[in-house]
Amino acid sequence: MTGTRETPEAHGMVADAPPDNWVDRYAPLPWRPYLRLARADRPIGTWLLLIPCWWSLALAAAHDAPRWSDLWIAIACAIGAFLMRGAGCTWNDITDRKIDAAVARTRSRPIPSGQVSVKQALGFLIAQVAISAAILLTFNWAAILLGIAALIPVAIYPFAKRFTWWPQAFLGIAFNWGALMGWVAHSGSLHPAPVILYLSGIVWTLYYDTIYAHQDKEDDALIGVKSTARLFGENSAQWLGGFLIATVSLMTIAVLWALLPGASPLVLILALCAPWAMGWHMLWQMRELDIDAPETCLRLFRANRDTGLIAALFFAAAAIA
Repeated sequence: MTGTRETPEAHGMVADAPPDNWVDRYAPLPWRPYLRLARADRPIGTWLLLIPCWWSLALAAAHDAPRWSDLWIAIACAIGAFLMRGAGCTWNDITDRKIDAAVARTRSRPIPSGQVSVKQALGFLIAQVAISAAILLTFNWAAILLGIAALIPVAIYPFAKRFTWWPQAFLGIAFNWGALMGWVAHSGSLHPAPVILYLSGIVWTLYYDTIYAHQDKEDDALIGVKSTARLFGENSAQWLGGFLIATVSLMTIAVLWALLPGASPLVLILALCAPWAMGWHMLWQMRELDIDAPETCLRLFRANRDTGLIAALFFAAAAIA
């Protein structure tokens, strides 16, 4: 008798999820399709959504003074990032279900593979947004209004790849909203520093999501999906180098705008270490990058969790110094 080798997809697993992830190993069976839909089996997106919140909150605390309420803001941002990343992915998969079915890496996702219906996905989306809204209501009114406004880029992003070669810019606009939220939740008002920090985060997203998009460039070309990976092609290294420099430069300006004058030398030095340490980590990624090796692109994309956390740790040290 000839046996057939079962693939992970045969068990409902998603092709590009990390092996032995907690959803596939420990989550109750009825929950797994929904947790996969929310990308809980791939937490990198939650980290990339959360990290700009923590940057901004810590920089705001360094700007004036940390408060006990900042602890709740940090925790609430983490819970909110998990939920809103899940909601965004659910919305993305609803709108992209036909495209996902045509791409090898994504056809195993819950909707195109038939694990979850569109109606069920919509119900799950509403539940995630509702819980996120309850958390948002614990913030000040300025942060609540800003949080509501965040739904606009989240709703637009899935369609960007259809009409622009720069969908990664739209992802950056949505994913780095926390760079505004953290500051406003702490202080109750906006300031030029978090706006510049937000721009730095957008450029960082262009950097890491261009690397990510190189995994799908062949399938994207076949079905007509646009991306910066396809736009830049063999010139990607030069563009990524430019994004690296812009990320570091804008974050440096944000730090100086937030902390000069008035900050102690120690606080200023610690905060300035954030963009430069982040830049060195991005430079390491570029040295490792092979745009024609999908496994390498995915590994380096995931490494950006550490890139962002390095900056967050220096900002946190500056806040409590």
